[in-house]
Amino acid sequence: MTKALADILANKWEEPPEIKMIKDYIKREFNSSVGVELRPEQIVIAVPSAAMASALRMHLHKIKTLLGTDKRLVIKIG
Repeated sequence: MTKALADILANKWEEPPEIKMIKDYIKREFNSSVGVELRPEQIVIAVPSAAMASALRMHLHKIKTLLGTDKRLVIKIG
């Protein structure tokens, strides 16, 4: 049992490339950190304020193009 648990813990979870690309882009452009959640039909970006959400809305097309995805990008405040 312990060996199996050790094997599970040894396999580190890596963020999907979409999440990393979004976080890096927002850190570079806005110097802010955000939360990103992947869903089957959409990508949810959680931002800390309404002002940040407003500013980010203008960049959604560019982010979607960089990702090369057909998923809908959603901004969530909070």
